[in-house]
Amino acid sequence: MFDWLIVGAGFAGSVLAERLATERGDKVLVIDRRPHIGGNAYDRYDDAGILMHQYGPHIFHTNSRQIFEHLSQFTEWRPYEHKVLAEVDGVLVPIPINLDTVNTLYGLDLTSEELEAWFAERAEPVDEIRTSEDVVVSKVGRELYEKFFRGYTRKQWGVDPSELDKSVTARVPTRTNRDDRYFGDEFQVMPLHGYTRMFENMLNHPNIKVMLQTDFAEIRDEIAYDRLIFTGPIDEFFDFRFGKLPYRSLSFDHQTLDTEWHQPVAVVNYPQTQDYTRVTEYKHLTGQQSARTTLTYEYPADVGDPYYPIPRPENAELFKKYEALAKETPDVWFVGRLATYRYYNMDQVVGQALATFRRIEEAHPKTPAVAVNGAAPRLGVG
Repeated sequence: MFDWLIVGAGFAGSVLAERLATERGDKVLVIDRRPHIGGNAYDRYDDAGILMHQYGPHIFHTNSRQIFEHLSQFTEWRPYEHKVLAEVDGVLVPIPINLDTVNTLYGLDLTSEELEAWFAERAEPVDEIRTSEDVVVSKVGRELYEKFFRGYTRKQWGVDPSELDKSVTARVPTRTNRDDRYFGDEFQVMPLHGYTRMFENMLNHPNIKVMLQTDFAEIRDEIAYDRLIFTGPIDEFFDFRFGKLPYRSLSFDHQTLDTEWHQPVAVVNYPQTQDYTRVTEYKHLTGQQSARTTLTYEYPADVGDPYYPIPRPENAELFKKYEALAKETPDVWFVGRLATYRYYNMDQVVGQALATFRRIEEAHPKTPAVAVNGAAPRLGVG
């Protein structure tokens, strides 16, 4: 008999499993249909001895000291500031767009102040910024939008940026200085020994049992548990009652080359050419030294494991129907990117999981006796 069954051994499920076991002494069963823990952040050493990410690059960054310090219980860190180049017009230039990007592409020698005016001359007025296209053309104009964003977004999401919510491209800033870091967060680090080791430490508790290659649908009526935390697709939980929520998938081509380095930074984006969106070289992330190098070519797809909820208005409306069902489902907590249909970063999922734990504590205060029953079900939105 378990106090909790947690479906999914990624960030949401693992963070909650550790909190429930450590802080409350609850007995927790974590299941995952994959043959490993860590969800999409799973990393492993390949045949060349390179620590690589099975599901594409995962770069940890956050402005939350609380989230950083929480995860620091389970890993040491190595400082790492992520840098990305984009191949545009046959030249590798920094992305997000900055002063060097514009000067290199156009053969200019602008200062930061001059670049502000240069952007302003090209920016198109938009009455109401609703879409990803609106975000970009209102800041830097249509030409840079076409060069950097339109093709990449169409490959990544399968739809034009004019059909996507503004949140997608709003994630990528535009800079007038020479800052070529992809993120601006206070904490930018990588787990020193990898994400999988961090998850192993998180789940290493006598009250936590992990079952891999286990499908929830096959065991949901076979295992005794009091309450459920679900981190998978919410539409799947409800047997697609209102139809399938659209998710974007990915496929990966992992290659090892007999050369020390392949590219100057960890990730190179291809907004204008190629079927793949980006190429990742992992030694930049891990700091490993090797005469060989491992790369991942990333291909977006409509079919396959769900990775990204697609932020469009009609999808949000469909999700609201499932959200209403979730609120009527007692003793089930929905947490994570797929269960709450939100395009969260890793740190945001950790924050959501910690917030959900606090709500669990309020709803089911732990006493020497059995935890209180009958609390209202809720979504774990933090």
